[in-house]
Amino acid sequence: MSSRVVYENPWLSLREDRIEHLDGSDGLYSVVDKPDFAVVIPLEDNGFHLVEQYRYPVRRRSWEFPSGSFPPGITGAPEDMAVAELAEETGLVAGRMEELGYLHCANGMSGVGAHVFLATDLTGGEPNREATEQDMRQQWFPRAEVERMVRGGVITDGPTLAAYLMWTLHGRGAE
Repeated sequence: MSSRVVYENPWLSLREDRIEHLDGSDGLYSVVDKPDFAVVIPLEDNGFHLVEQYRYPVRRRSWEFPSGSFPPGITGAPEDMAVAELAEETGLVAGRMEELGYLHCANGMSGVGAHVFLATDLTGGEPNREATEQDMRQQWFPRAEVERMVRGGVITDGPTLAAYLMWTLHGRGAE
């Protein structure tokens, strides 16, 4: 019926949409608009490179697969975004980058989605983190430890958990 932006900054906008429900009654939907991002699964020696950083909205540090989007004003293919995020956050360069799929992260409040990539044949390097990522650290974990972290509630990042499941369902879980 109508839509208006109620807040906007360089990374996201919040809009309110006046809608009509199936029964004809009026409703209001608040939607967060953000650009899609890439989640990268850096696989090496039956384990994964994870990054840990402070996540302000949940007031805690979070172990995750490297992820992110292009800075405002920059565009490109999802694979380019994945390559850039992997190098920026970990310093790693992948000899092979394979797209595993696409997922929505919070489809009850946003259309933002994630392109999931598997990065293999990794070569080390120095990270080039943004100012907001200065507290980030990186560590390799064996697969069994990652699964313990998931079961124990240490890894709670939705895109990381969904990407891990996507990797497992692509037949990688037997490797």
